[in-house]
Amino acid sequence: MTTELRRLRNYIGGEFKDAADGRTTEVVNPATGEVYATAPLSGQADVDAAMAAAAAAFPGWRDTTPSERQKALLKIADAFEARAEELVAAESENTGKPLGLTASEELPPMVDQIRFFAGAARLLEGRSAGEYMEGMTSIVRREPVGVCAQVAPWNYPMMMAVWKFAPAIAAGNTVVLKPSDTTPASTVLMAEIIDSVLPKGVFNVICGDRETGKAMVEHSTPAMASITGSVRAGMQVAESASKDVKRVHLELGGKAPVVVFEDADIAKAVEDIAVAGYFNAGQDCTAATRVLVHESIHDEFVSALAKAAADTKTGQPDDEDVLYGPLNNPNQLKQVAGFIERLPAHAKVEAGGHQVGEKGYFYAPTVVSGLKQDDEIIQNEVFGPVITVQSFTDEAQALEFANGVEFALASSVWTKDHGRAMRMSKNLDFGCVWINTHIPLVAEMPHGGFKKSGYGKDLSAYGFEDYTRIKHVMTSLAG
Repeated sequence: MTTELRRLRNYIGGEFKDAADGRTTEVVNPATGEVYATAPLSGQADVDAAMAAAAAAFPGWRDTTPSERQKALLKIADAFEARAEELVAAESENTGKPLGLTASEELPPMVDQIRFFAGAARLLEGRSAGEYMEGMTSIVRREPVGVCAQVAPWNYPMMMAVWKFAPAIAAGNTVVLKPSDTTPASTVLMAEIIDSVLPKGVFNVICGDRETGKAMVEHSTPAMASITGSVRAGMQVAESASKDVKRVHLELGGKAPVVVFEDADIAKAVEDIAVAGYFNAGQDCTAATRVLVHESIHDEFVSALAKAAADTKTGQPDDEDVLYGPLNNPNQLKQVAGFIERLPAHAKVEAGGHQVGEKGYFYAPTVVSGLKQDDEIIQNEVFGPVITVQSFTDEAQALEFANGVEFALASSVWTKDHGRAMRMSKNLDFGCVWINTHIPLVAEMPHGGFKKSGYGKDLSAYGFEDYTRIKHVMTSLAG
């Protein structure tokens, strides 16, 4: 007996539709490796339809008042909260994430972020009107940019969708959002929930692969393209968008340094770093994956971290004792395993370093020591449950090693010395610096990096402003 596969559909102009040419892709549960649904493989006709729907809805949504947009987003937040169990179930099937942790650690901040942007809709800032030239009054208008083409990743499908659509819609834009081809289920469910709140065409979801995303970015309609994904994908988006000078928002890879000085509380640092490194199977651009430890405490720290890794559990979504689930897909499992297989002779695997179980894409919590700054695993993003450890001699070398990668998204410093913490936070070339903690995010503070980690901010008023444009209006007082 075969189980009938769930049929996911695009959401375009307020209607759920199959791909125009009928093509589909299979959606796999990474905890089992089994197909559980099909999703549209959207082509140019579907992209055209979604863009047309968003463009048609834009004038009306642009002209709504901030209070109306706020009310709509608050309704969406309430509706997500009311259907939390369904959303968590869909996200877990999408990703294999633990049900309990998804319910407690992802859904609440996601709802809070929608409510934050609902409030931000009514707090547009600009310079006061004034006479900066004799006989002339100047005012500054903040306006929505237009239709936004948005591509969300597979590591946090639900939350990253919120980071995309909430600020865009709050600012008066309309949206065409594409989830990853491996994780479309929760985004389609979100569209079903949003359907009863927003006017038709304000929010559209199309499923598909890289070619679908490419067609969205290259389409003539969007005024802005936003992607959370790999550096390679971000570079392609920037290149494609440059052809008609679209605004681009890129949140790309990371390689967060975690700098642990000799005066740090080792037990607390190890405990927090293990959670921040292994949560979501390390599939997080801000994950605590690259630890730099002062030479005087290096051996003690590595031993404690290896024990923490051994005590960390991965497994099926309904197991309440697990910290993380599987890697998202077989290619990601192969990538993570490849980094370990290619380790240089001077590296030592202190814990893990192998696949777990015979079904699904699970990988053991791993610690690797003895590494050098130019090693592949130090310079490139693993995006898996792997924490590397390097030794440093002094503050200058710690800073050199920390900044010596092409990514610049997040970092942390562990020390009891306030002056040292402030010096490091000043000189670390990363978009976020945590002190004696790693990975907490709040809606009010910006998230985004420098260098190959991209540009533009998510969350906060800065993230909201990214979805606006500024217009100067000058009027003669002479009439």
